[in-house]
Amino acid sequence: MSAVYDCGKRESRAEGLSAAAAAVRSSRLVVLPTDTVYGIGADAFDSGAVQALLRAKNRGPDMPVGVLVGSWSTVDGLVLGVPPQARALIEAFWPGDLSIVLPHAPSLQWNLGNSRGTVMLRMPLHPVALELLRDVGPMAVSSANVSGRSPASTVEDAREQLGDSVSVYLDGGSSGEAVASSIVDLTGDKPVVLREGAVTKAAIAEVLGVAEETLD
Repeated sequence: MSAVYDCGKRESRAEGLSAAAAAVRSSRLVVLPTDTVYGIGADAFDSGAVQALLRAKNRGPDMPVGVLVGSWSTVDGLVLGVPPQARALIEAFWPGDLSIVLPHAPSLQWNLGNSRGTVMLRMPLHPVALELLRDVGPMAVSSANVSGRSPASTVEDAREQLGDSVSVYLDGGSSGEAVASSIVDLTGDKPVVLREGAVTKAAIAEVLGVAEETLD
């Protein structure tokens, strides 16, 4: 049986964050608000929990799960290296709506799907998400919906789709219009925008000091 906590109320928020942290540490799934849409999350280093996340979404490993972090410094321990372009994007847009794909550190024991040695990282601009991430560490997080259906913009949307496959739902209110994060791939010879979402390609190009058309 899942539990829903209203994070708009002080006592319920504290109780919910405690319950969510306990769930993550016990290999269970949680739904949390982010600055884009609601996410379904698990301990990034718990392969069984990540597989449960994929099953809840009815999704296979061909679409790897991204990782949310609670601070800039966390990234250094997760990737092979942080190039200057990544640093520039992090300083410009984190916390916020930009996901960055980098080669992950080969020593990490995780299984996020068929990621081909890479990881997609983001630091969300949402106080509930950040508080949880700073407590439990990096989380594997995907949009809180069943594959093929619309991403959840409210906790009710998420619960209707995911039900009791999730142990704890953190209700942070409506996320408003469902706009996904933008994704920049920095694993190749040049940066590539894989998805233009909340952060425009023009804004990314300006920070990187390149022409917008080179990001295709």
